[in-house]
Amino acid sequence: MGFTREFMEVQAHGNTKLHVIHTNDLHKAATTIEQYERHLEFERHKIVGVDVEYTNDVGEDQKPALVQLSVGKDHPVLLFQLSAADKNCTRLDNFLADPRYMFAGFSIDGDIEMLGRVGLEIAHFVDIQKEWRVPTATKPLDSLGDVSCIIVHDYYNDMKKKVTNAEHKRWTCMPLSMRHIEYVAKDAYAAYEI
Repeated sequence: MGFTREFMEVQAHGNTKLHVIHTNDLHKAATTIEQYERHLEFERHKIVGVDVEYTNDVGEDQKPALVQLSVGKDHPVLLFQLSAADKNCTRLDNFLADPRYMFAGFSIDGDIEMLGRVGLEIAHFVDIQKEWRVPTATKPLDSLGDVSCIIVHDYYNDMKKKVTNAEHKRWTCMPLSMRHIEYVAKDAYAAYEI
């Protein structure tokens, strides 16, 4: 059964608020992606922030649970609940596979592998973690929180600590809590903004 939940003022940081759509409804996802495509048509750089959360299964049984997409604060952040969708969203499949769009994310290799397990492919992606380093970094690789707190806003410092390990295992539990919604919306938005 399809569901759609909309949140009009999810706080990203400071005064920045996000419109967030959490859905497994194919039509709602397609409509949101069409809005993205109309916006990106006139953009020189056709960038989409992307992140994927996984089911709590082990090994080869693990699949993508939630795909998060953002094209900036003036457009809704789409949280598409793959784990609760009746079938594939053709519009999402085609959008991800369209080489005109650059999908930007962090540590995206695992996301690419997970999407491949359900027949989805991102044609053109950039792993920001491999492309940019925090100048004062002491770790081998920077996290989304490390980079976004420098480039976007201080709020994102310790971003991963804002959701507990137990909460990270609940991406297929419906409905997602407001903490989950805020966390994943900020993930996709921060990936876009960077």
